Amino acid sequence: MKKVLFATTALIATASMAAADVRISGYGRFGLDYNERNDNTVVGETNITSRLRLQFDMSAETDGGVAFGARFRAQAESRDGTPNGATFNGARFFASAGGFTLQVGNITGAIEAMPGTYLETRTAGIGIDGADFTSHVANVGDSFTNAVSGSDYFGWDAYSSGGTGRNGVEVIYSQGAFGAHLSYSKDNDVAVGPPVVEGVQRTAVHLSYEFGDWTAAIGYQDENQDGGDNDILIASISGDLGFAGVRLAYASVDNVTSRNAAGTGTVNNDIDKFGLYGTFDIGAATSLVAFVTNEDNPGGASDGTAYGIHVSHDLGGGVSLEAGAVEASDDNTTVQAGVYFSF
Repeated sequence: MKKVLFATTALIATASMAAADVRISGYGRFGLDYNERNDNTVVGETNITSRLRLQFDMSAETDGGVAFGARFRAQAESRDGTPNGATFNGARFFASAGGFTLQVGNITGAIEAMPGTYLETRTAGIGIDGADFTSHVANVGDSFTNAVSGSDYFGWDAYSSGGTGRNGVEVIYSQGAFGAHLSYSKDNDVAVGPPVVEGVQRTAVHLSYEFGDWTAAIGYQDENQDGGDNDILIASISGDLGFAGVRLAYASVDNVTSRNAAGTGTVNNDIDKFGLYGTFDIGAATSLVAFVTNEDNPGGASDGTAYGIHVSHDLGGGVSLEAGAVEASDDNTTVQAGVYFSF
């Protein structure tokens, strides 16, 4: 009887696996990172930077054609001389039909997913690990981290690869050239009282439209906590000029606290940032990406111009050499080089 039960259970499990789709993919990267801001610290200016990521995607489809699925990741990395062992992140679940996708859990976020905001590189930034993503037009203030920094970098919902994420809900729609994305998340309330402090709430939306070789997009996020707010307005247009790809982007972020120019305290401003980006093929296997941004942050350390350059050389088989350098608007210099491979 036990043998019959075991055989029956195995048959059912095999049939379930055949009806579903489970895929594993990922990438590895490693190289050297020179970061000027680590001068005179225990970290040191030059360190090894590395990451190994495994991504698990699972999906199934009903008889009526509705697709259900989930994604989660396992990731180990080292940054600024600090290695972190492999950890699993929070899962994201989805249901999709007729151009609509509903996602819950560790959501992507409407601002994060908006076209025309990240660089056209394998790391979506400069170098082998993004180099603080100074190039992103909504990353304002400065990336420096200390007791008086208060940086507003990545002040929007995004899929977390190393944590549980925001645990929100989002609806994504795509039909022909038009795309729309609406997301919402709320942190748990914080008990400090009475009274109880309300958790941070974020509501974001972006709209995009493709026309020929060009894509235009606009997005907005409202963030509030107990009456305070931190709004983001962002727009981009990108296209192909034949000899190069080009992109323009703009962001306005309210109530940003960042280091002052002297580095002794903070300033609080509504900040505007503009960016110009270009991509160029300089050979059959080599490409170049460059950017320049200008940030209006009066009295802040990040007030001014940033620029960067990135070179990628394809070795074939999913392997490439990646190198780049950034001079941030707060005068911090970062240089990185390494190897990136996907599987």
